[in-house]
Amino acid sequence: MVRKYTKEDLPQMIKIWNEVVGEGNAFPQEEELDMKSGAEFFASQSYTGVAVESESVVGVYILHPNNVGRCGHICNASYAVLKHARGRRIGEQLVIDCMKQAKKLGFQILQFNAVVKSNTMARRVYERLGFKQIGTISNGFRMKDGHYEDICPYFREL
Repeated sequence: MVRKYTKEDLPQMIKIWNEVVGEGNAFPQEEELDMKSGAEFFASQSYTGVAVESESVVGVYILHPNNVGRCGHICNASYAVLKHARGRRIGEQLVIDCMKQAKKLGFQILQFNAVVKSNTMARRVYERLGFKQIGTISNGFRMKDGHYEDICPYFREL
């Protein structure tokens, strides 16, 4: 089940977010969240959703504008799934809910700016859900070990 997050979810959400940040192969962030910065970060989004299984948060997503003004109808999102819960289509559930919430908020396009080319699981989900790859940005993402990988921006009309 995917639903809007509550304050009670924050410890699990922060753990999941920090797990992905620490892996250093998907999110551009390098600094981990603590309870204060995590509460502020998740509250500042247009929408934050969580995937819950057996009363435990196993995934989280954030949704926010990708730009302002004349491009304000385009949104952006990030998804994180607990490492031991991956491979069970939780990420796909998060993306589907995100698209519904984005549409409710008046967004018309969902765009991902920096999908790491080697993140094949995420790319398969996006393509299965109708996202189109815009192109490739060579060496657009610095991996945790310092080498650079290509990024593949994606978009989908809502």
